[in-house]
Amino acid sequence: MGRRSERLSRQGMLAGDSAGEGDVIQVVSRAFDVLRCFEGHEARLGNLEISNRCGLPRSTVSRLTHTLTRMGQLVYLPRDQKYRIGPSAVAMSTSMMKGLQLRNLIRLRLQDVAEQLPGTVGFVIPDRFHLVYLEYARAANALGLHESTGSRIAIASTAAGHAYAAALDAKVADVLIAEMEREIPDGAKLLKPRIELNRALLRERGYVVACGLWSPHINGLAVPLWSPQYQTFVVVTIGLLAAMYDEKRLHKEVAPQMLELSVAVGSLLGGADSDIFTNGLSRKPLREATRDNKKIIDTEETNELEAGTRRPRSARSVRARDGRR
Repeated sequence: MGRRSERLSRQGMLAGDSAGEGDVIQVVSRAFDVLRCFEGHEARLGNLEISNRCGLPRSTVSRLTHTLTRMGQLVYLPRDQKYRIGPSAVAMSTSMMKGLQLRNLIRLRLQDVAEQLPGTVGFVIPDRFHLVYLEYARAANALGLHESTGSRIAIASTAAGHAYAAALDAKVADVLIAEMEREIPDGAKLLKPRIELNRALLRERGYVVACGLWSPHINGLAVPLWSPQYQTFVVVTIGLLAAMYDEKRLHKEVAPQMLELSVAVGSLLGGADSDIFTNGLSRKPLREATRDNKKIIDTEETNELEAGTRRPRSARSVRARDGRR
C-alpha cells in the first residue's frame, strides 16, 4: 500500500493533515463544504448565507454554486434567488439507501435499549467536525432530545464526538484538533482539554461519558466501534436527562446496556459483506456480553451471507488487539 493510501486509511473521515495537504484538491473539498451547508432536503440558501456558513469568499461560493447547479447537485430558485439540493444529489443518496435491512436491524437494536432507558439512542458516523445520525431510537417518554436520521451533532460538544476523538490514533486526533483550532476554535477548546481523560476512560471501561457538555440538562454516554466498511470509527450513543441520570447512574445502569448494544451492532457491522446498506442479514437475539470486572469480550459470529464461506471479523472495539485502541 502506498504512502497516500496508508495516510487515507489512517485518517478515515478527516479532511486532511498538514503533512499531506498537497494531496487534497481544494476545489473538490470546498464543493463538499458548500453541499454540507444544506441540512435537509428543503433547505434554501443564497450565496451570502452559504459563504457565512462555510467561511468561503462569496466570489468562490458563487463559482461553486454555479458549477454544482450545472452538475445537478444544486437547483437555483429564481424567485427566491436561492439554491436547494438538486436531483443528482438526491439520486446519489437514494442509490446508497437501496438495501435498508442492515440499518433496520441496527435500529431494532437501538430500540431494544430505548425501551429500557428514557433517552435517545443513536448510531452515528463522522463527517468532518460533526457526526451524522444514520439511525436512532427514542423512548416514548424521553424528554429534551429530538434527534432524527440525518441530524448532525458537533464532535466537540457531545459524548459521541468525544468518544470518537478518543478512539482515534493520537496523530489523527491531533490533526482533527488542529483543524478545529483553525476553523472552529471554540470547539477545540471543548475537546482538547478532555481528550486524555476520555482516552483513559475508554481504555479502562470501553466508553466515554459527557455530563452537561451539549446542554446542562443532558448527560450522555457513547461507545465507539471500528467500522471495516468505512475504515473509520462509528459510535453508538445515548442522551438522557441529567435530572434523572447523573454520572454515577450512567456508569452503573446505562453503561452495561450500551456496551451490550455495541457488541450487537459490532456483530452486525462485522457480518456485513461490503456495505452498511447490504441486504441479507437476519435479526439475532441481543447477546449478553461476557464481562470480567470492567472488561467486555466480544465473539465472532456468521450470518446467512457468510455461512459456509469464511468467518468474518467483527467490527473492532477500541480495545481490539490489532494496534488500534
